Amino acid sequence: MSLINDSILKLVKIIDTNLHVLDSYSERNRGIVTLIIEAKLSYPLTHCPHCHSEALIKNGYRLAHAKLPSINGDPVRLRVHKQRYLCHHCGHTCGARSNSLSFNHTLTPGVAQQTIKLAKLSLAGTTIATLTGISNTSVTRIINAEVHRPYRLKRLPENLCFDKFRSTGNHMSFICCDADSHRLVVTLPGRLSNDIIDYFTSRYSLTERQAIKSVVVDLNAQYCSFIHRIFPNAKTCIDRFHIVQLVSRALDTERLRVLHDIDDHKSRLYKVLKSQWKLLHKDQSELNASKPVFLRGINEYMTQQNAVDLALSTNTQLANAYQTYQKLLTAIRHRQAKNLGKLFNTYQPTHSAMDTAITTFKKNYEAVLNSCRLSYSNGPIEGINRKIKTLKRIGYGFRNLTNFFNRIALIRE
Repeated sequence: MSLINDSILKLVKIIDTNLHVLDSYSERNRGIVTLIIEAKLSYPLTHCPHCHSEALIKNGYRLAHAKLPSINGDPVRLRVHKQRYLCHHCGHTCGARSNSLSFNHTLTPGVAQQTIKLAKLSLAGTTIATLTGISNTSVTRIINAEVHRPYRLKRLPENLCFDKFRSTGNHMSFICCDADSHRLVVTLPGRLSNDIIDYFTSRYSLTERQAIKSVVVDLNAQYCSFIHRIFPNAKTCIDRFHIVQLVSRALDTERLRVLHDIDDHKSRLYKVLKSQWKLLHKDQSELNASKPVFLRGINEYMTQQNAVDLALSTNTQLANAYQTYQKLLTAIRHRQAKNLGKLFNTYQPTHSAMDTAITTFKKNYEAVLNSCRLSYSNGPIEGINRKIKTLKRIGYGFRNLTNFFNRIALIRE
């Protein structure tokens, strides 16, 4: 019987030699099957905890209820009969206690551990409540009690990534992570410059901030304007993906402009610009110039290089934008900072969307060139943002910002 008793207690993650299982059975209530474990908690008590007198006698039992970790999704409840004691000297009563059961609390530590484990899997609060057999409010309370977001890190990482994300409703928040270890540094409720500056300057000394070597950002001009103020020795680096994305959109703008000027929608030029637009974004060195293939949309056999030549044959602005895109793509892929700087300095305006993109790069000249000089990117923080979006989608959004930030801290541990 002792072996069976120990096995049942180990199954529900309770280790207490003073707790003895009396019986176990199942109850069905509103279609939910609950496993009930009847147990008795008793041990010899020699001194009164109030007056330290030895005049103690047993004074019956008190029934207490506790929620245990679920088994196969079925809730488990513990009905424990706790021994009561009466002191003849001071008249006070006391009861038996267990380290495996929280005093005056129905949730056991095992339930809290199971809740935190499920929360790290980015499950919704209602799903966690169903699996653990507790309420959604209890899930939130356990998570908030477990997560302690630090006031500041003991040591600020040398390389940082800055970005923003949509938190609650239409509210935008700031996020920062370590570019080397990909660990989360901080999430701030607002993304305004004053909020970010105040956080780093008030929590970290100038010596600590001077040790920062690089900060990777997107093309948001807001970040580039104050990074040197916070981190005097840091190199600002524009993420390579955002650089290519900007010129890619400029190339698409020119393609659509040419496409909309064509009246004959059955012409070969219209068909190639409409259906084979991906070939314009492909690296020129990867285009097949020898083997003809059947291209859907045009419904002809031709090489990929011939399709690109056809698309660029009638418009000089589109051809210039395409050549600029290819030069920039080659410089970014091969980390050629000199060629990238030469492209910006020798670029001749053509009154196209590419002019705006190149002007933007010239305003952040050194930061753009650092994208080729440094190996860091915003990939780690974009991965965190992806997990945040998944968490929001599974949970159907969050209304409380503190609860949301605590969930983010859990999935990043």
